[in-house]
Amino acid sequence: MAHVVTQPCCNDASCVPVCPVNCIHPTPDEAEYARSEMLYIDPETCIDCGACVEVCPVDAIVPDYDLTDDNVRFSEINARYFEDPAHRDYSPDPADVAKPRIETTEPGPLRVAIVGSGPAACYAAEELLTRRGLDVEIHMFERLPVPWGLVRFGVAPDHQSTKAVTKAFGRTMTRKGLHVHLNVEVGTHVTHEELLAHHHAVLYAVGAPRDRRLGVPGEDLPGSHPATEFVAWYNGHPEFAGTAFDLSAERAVVVGNGNVALDVARVLAADVDDLARTDIADHALEALAASRIREVVVLGRRGPHEAAYTVPELLGLSTFDVVAEYGEAAGSLKAELVRELAGRPRRAKKQIVLRYLSSPREVLGQDRVRGLRVVRNELVDGKAVATGETGDIECGLVLRSIGYRGAPLPGLPFDETRGILPNDGGRVRAGVYAAGWIKRGPSGVVGTNKKCAEDTVAALLEDYLNGRLTAPPTDAGEVDDLIAGRQPLALDYNGWKAIDAHEREAGRAQHRPRVKLVDTQAMLDVVKRSRVS
Repeated sequence: MAHVVTQPCCNDASCVPVCPVNCIHPTPDEAEYARSEMLYIDPETCIDCGACVEVCPVDAIVPDYDLTDDNVRFSEINARYFEDPAHRDYSPDPADVAKPRIETTEPGPLRVAIVGSGPAACYAAEELLTRRGLDVEIHMFERLPVPWGLVRFGVAPDHQSTKAVTKAFGRTMTRKGLHVHLNVEVGTHVTHEELLAHHHAVLYAVGAPRDRRLGVPGEDLPGSHPATEFVAWYNGHPEFAGTAFDLSAERAVVVGNGNVALDVARVLAADVDDLARTDIADHALEALAASRIREVVVLGRRGPHEAAYTVPELLGLSTFDVVAEYGEAAGSLKAELVRELAGRPRRAKKQIVLRYLSSPREVLGQDRVRGLRVVRNELVDGKAVATGETGDIECGLVLRSIGYRGAPLPGLPFDETRGILPNDGGRVRAGVYAAGWIKRGPSGVVGTNKKCAEDTVAALLEDYLNGRLTAPPTDAGEVDDLIAGRQPLALDYNGWKAIDAHEREAGRAQHRPRVKLVDTQAMLDVVKRSRVS
């Protein structure tokens, strides 16, 4: 018997160091880790000890005898990974990966400001707070009244197991030395220069909040939106709760072939009764209940083998009716799975069409979206090349899902081409650092940010130990005083706990994980009432 990594895998590699036989790969020290969709357990080496199960933050690891019809395919996927000889070149005895104790003669603690509260920010804080010998004080700043970034506002509502990673982040938030400032925006309530004056270093983990454009005529017609806004809308982001999406047509088109594109397609095609058991925002649930959409076309410029979505995300379509167009390519697991999905009997009133080798040329319509003109592509050395053959898809909604993009930050350099803070291993310059998507671009899954954050912290500590960081002249309490004077509505972690408790209590009454508050003032009111009581 063996254990199996299944669909919810967040790839943060918490399971790797506890495995006594080193059978979980790729590890963060292996080159393939940065590109891997998930982790895999070698069934020939696994001794079925269960140590990995105990530490997995998203309950993704199960014994092979507990696999269900929905996830049994992962037994084959795990074994298939190790069929490649390149994936078997590892020692059965794991190396000692304990990090060295920090030795410093610096007086007082290392003081770090972390801007952001999503996965990269939390992993960076955990890395700093748990280093042996390091006295550290961290002030974490989040512009919204609630933490977790894209785990709360980006992960699809039907992926509750992925959202469970916040349990680990919650443990980080309660560690000694971490001060959380919610509802505080850097650039509005406090400047970058002021953060530098109060800390040895400032680490930005602000994600990539903007979207990439198609660059085709008609892109700005009503009914054409970035998928980033649609995702934020159905996840209850306060800044997008009031956005309106026209769901009155029978067909929608999602342009893109990544995980977000499949998330959006699932939400549009899902049974509303299923969505009603998730934490989807109430306003989105109401709109989707009235939706007339019966077909969602997911448009990919290349074939299934080249698609950016992960295998676990593709398997998430197994409960939907799937049609594949131009999906005849063979030779890869993704292509095989697409054929399997498309070959199943159709049962539902709605369907998802995976249309490959097609690129948008024009969004059609005068007053609003009426259709999408596409061009047929062919693959030449793995690249999509337009053939000149065009066709029109009638639709009333177009969502572009071709990538997130970072936004410039006041007082800092910015790479306009890549949409990131220019950096070397996370170091923007001595004293200023980046982690997560603002460092490397929108790639990987939740757990990918762990190794990314650890590498950035390593650069920060190298600068600290070599005397490249300027010690702040102010004392620790002045940061709290500064924030209190600039933003009287700032919340600490107890404020979030009050909001969290309120949402979970509302969810219990409806047999849901939580009912999200989507209005900032409503969140602040909940915290105010909790303090009175």
